[in-house]
Amino acid sequence: MEHRHGSPDVTRGMVPQHPHGPAHASPAPHPAVPAAAGHTDDDHMVHSHGQHAGHSVAMFKNRFWLTLALAVPVVFFSPMFGELLGYQPPVFPGSAWIPPALGTVIFFYGGQPFLKGGLDELKTRKPGMMLLIAMAITVAFTASWVTTLGIGGFDLDFWWELALLVDIMLLGHWIEMRALGSARGALDALAALLPDEAERITGSGTEAVSVSELRSGDTILVRSGGRMPADGAVIEGQAEFDESMITGESKTVLRSPGDPVVAGTIATDNSIRVRVTAIGEDTALAGIQRLVAEAQASSSRAQALADRAAAFLFYFAAGAGVITFVVWTLLGSMPDAVERTVTVLVIACPHALGLAIPLVIAISTERAARAGVLIKNRMALERMRTVDVVLFDKTGTLTKGEPELKEVAAADGTGTAAGRDARDAVLGLAAAVEADSEHPLARSIVAAARDRGLDIPAAEGFTSLTGRGVRATVRGRTVQVGGPALLRELGLHEPPALAAATGAWLERGAAVLHVVDNGTVLGAVSLEDAVRPESRQAVRALQARGIKVAMITGDAWQVARAVAEELNIDEVFAEVLPADKDKKVAELQGRGLKVAMVGDGVNDSPALARAEVGIAIGGGTDVAVESAGVVLAGNDPRAVLSMLDLSKASYRKMWQNLVWATGYNVVSVPLAAGVLAFAGIVLSPAAGAVMMSASTVIVALNAQLLRRLRLNPAAAS
Repeated sequence: MEHRHGSPDVTRGMVPQHPHGPAHASPAPHPAVPAAAGHTDDDHMVHSHGQHAGHSVAMFKNRFWLTLALAVPVVFFSPMFGELLGYQPPVFPGSAWIPPALGTVIFFYGGQPFLKGGLDELKTRKPGMMLLIAMAITVAFTASWVTTLGIGGFDLDFWWELALLVDIMLLGHWIEMRALGSARGALDALAALLPDEAERITGSGTEAVSVSELRSGDTILVRSGGRMPADGAVIEGQAEFDESMITGESKTVLRSPGDPVVAGTIATDNSIRVRVTAIGEDTALAGIQRLVAEAQASSSRAQALADRAAAFLFYFAAGAGVITFVVWTLLGSMPDAVERTVTVLVIACPHALGLAIPLVIAISTERAARAGVLIKNRMALERMRTVDVVLFDKTGTLTKGEPELKEVAAADGTGTAAGRDARDAVLGLAAAVEADSEHPLARSIVAAARDRGLDIPAAEGFTSLTGRGVRATVRGRTVQVGGPALLRELGLHEPPALAAATGAWLERGAAVLHVVDNGTVLGAVSLEDAVRPESRQAVRALQARGIKVAMITGDAWQVARAVAEELNIDEVFAEVLPADKDKKVAELQGRGLKVAMVGDGVNDSPALARAEVGIAIGGGTDVAVESAGVVLAGNDPRAVLSMLDLSKASYRKMWQNLVWATGYNVVSVPLAAGVLAFAGIVLSPAAGAVMMSASTVIVALNAQLLRRLRLNPAAAS
């Protein structure tokens, strides 16, 4: 395929194109298109607490605030709490019923998610956090009502503990869920790439129809600046297409009669007629959408550390409760058996455990944001520390994603006017002709000439030569700038010295443009996608930490090899079709490697979702950002190092908090059960409640120590 400077499409293994049309037009915003059917917000909730019983972030938030408001008077009027702090709650008619009345509302309203989640875990025989919480609040609720009604003479007033327990658990789950990523955003972003309507060509003209009304074989008109509503083939006209939302490549691609075009891409400069070849679920865009959904579903089966600890504590607490009741009953003390069993079951509820992970995640998320890293999925934070290989997309990630003038060569004996270097003369003429163009290659040439302080002469009669190059009159002479197609059309050949230089450029995949003055080849310029200086630092730092660095690209092998050699990349995947990037991630995983994928295009989104950790460049497409668990606010790949440091530090804090929270239960439960009663040491319900509160404070303070972590400052630059 030829482009306006005659350079074949870089994604087909050759040289980048150089079209000359208007700047990429952005279509007017259109209403959001519904996401793929069959997916709901809860379908992709990356969590294992029974998907939090099917509830949303807003639900936990709303229940937390209302429960908190109800908990204040419950705690204040609780005799047990007053005794702990040494004050006497006010007494007036009905005051004794404030804790039971409001506590009951808290139990049924605030505790509903945990009761339902616990029931679900019980049905599936997979006890975890929800069942442990449900057991504790149910026991506390029942024991408190027994005490309130004066049944059996027990002193088990847990209303204030019940209120705080429910509220702390709601807070923990709210914080946790807010840190999770939702898969729905990626599917919505993909669907939103399609227009709502299409112009179908009929015998009497055109008619506006809904995209859903299109059928394979229909002929449609796509105007300049319009998006393709379906896959098809061009049958009339030609236009430069912005396919960056599909390929991730910033360069437009010339599409002529017979060429395929893909749904969601944009015709930037001309109107064309297209015959529809695929619609709806059969389009390439829909295929990517399915890959994203499948990959995200496959990555949502991971189980949190807190869940595993909660499962252990459930069996531990249940077993301890049964043993406590049996032993004390056999000792002939039924009141002690009931009181100590209830105390064991209540204090076994993980106040600290329920906050240990969410607090660490919340603080880690804040610290990461200050370093230019947005953590959307808490599992990505946990997994990053285990990564064996970081797979970078080349264009726009390791490279700038835009052309940069690399070299200029002059033919023998040309251009020394006014004492200027021959190469400056070639570049000056090229900039003069390109000055009126808005194309990225043209802008790069002009910018390079200005950076070198060259005098750019005025040009007249600028003309775009479709598929060949551009032409203008400079100081009365006809100057043309174009690729190999221009030389073929003019019947010209490069001088041997120039051919040697351009041959080396082509070997490494550069775009080569020749400058022709009145039929004489004066020289040539090479333009390449520039490597980011910070990419070298990122690659070296990752390798120094024992992490392998790989690169994936749709570019030709010579292009990929040049970048890989410059950055000392460990492994390269080149000439990878858009739909196959996901397979390359799976290939690495098949070798037993844990993969972090860094990319920015729609074609990267399935790979981002499939990888253990998906990291999107913030300047990339919405779909890539939504598919990833981590988003880099800028384009600096060194931010990956911040993510790695934070993952390791937060994982240490998680374990420290889990050890403390679990250790508290391991110690306090036997004491509450009365194993040291023979020595006069018995953990009373009030003392157990105080220990639970102290445990919660300790894990909260330990999580705060994460704020002292110094992350890579380059990440925020």
